Amino acid sequence: MTASLALWRDRRGRISTLRIVVLAFLALPVVLAAQAFLTAGLGARPINDLIHRTGYWALVFLLVTLAVTPLARVGRLNGLIDVRRMLGVGACVYAGVHILLFVADQMFDLFKVATEIVLRLYLTIGFIALLGLIALAATSTDAMVRRLGSRRWQRLHQLVYGIALLALIHFFQQTKADIWVPTFTAGLFVWLMGYRLLMRWRKGAPGALALLALAALASALVFAAEAIGIGLYYRVSPLLVLQSAFEFDLDMLRPGWLVLGAGLCVVVLQLVQARRQKSRPAPAKPTPSHAVEEAA
Repeated sequence: MTASLALWRDRRGRISTLRIVVLAFLALPVVLAAQAFLTAGLGARPINDLIHRTGYWALVFLLVTLAVTPLARVGRLNGLIDVRRMLGVGACVYAGVHILLFVADQMFDLFKVATEIVLRLYLTIGFIALLGLIALAATSTDAMVRRLGSRRWQRLHQLVYGIALLALIHFFQQTKADIWVPTFTAGLFVWLMGYRLLMRWRKGAPGALALLALAALASALVFAAEAIGIGLYYRVSPLLVLQSAFEFDLDMLRPGWLVLGAGLCVVVLQLVQARRQKSRPAPAKPTPSHAVEEAA
């Protein structure tokens, strides 16, 4: 029991540097919030600030969880699979704190909280996503995998794709001003889903050319969606917005460029790993004497 609670140890009971790094990453939002509180404070409504912080980081950890599979496959980083569960549970914890802070902001009036969730669509969507995360976290243990069976467990946990989509919609709906961050995270989600579609279509890991096409497609969709959204909101031509997006400015870098950059980084990683694979010497064929020894 004690060993199972030692999150910094891997399945063999050894201290894992990767797990320690992930635990530090999961604790980063708490450190940043404490630093903000001690330096400049959390604004006139500190609970509201914390509500936004925890919701944002829950979405970040959820997307990082989804990024484990492509990074592990492209970068041959199989050790990442060991921390995927930690990241997913971390996303659930921050989402749970997110709703608890909302309850506190409503003075623990549960009737008012329930009414708000039912009547406000973005709260309804967020609450459904939270329930989904709780279900996945509760069934993430090895015991539940054995109890449900591998196939049923995998089908259940594929709900994470829909949960992430609901979380993104919730994020967009509650963002009242600058939608730069929601647009960027949506672009990353498009890439992550596109990678999984490529894997199913090709029945295996996609190559560098397919990853390049995916990066271009995901960034193009982000540019188009952003232009249409801004055009409709300000009642201007989306083509004018799209034209300004291609005026490359580091101070006003559009999310589409960052999505493209992230996709290109994966392409470079794929090329580097493919080159390493080719440069490795092929295993020597055993001589007849070796074959006799191995057979013996």
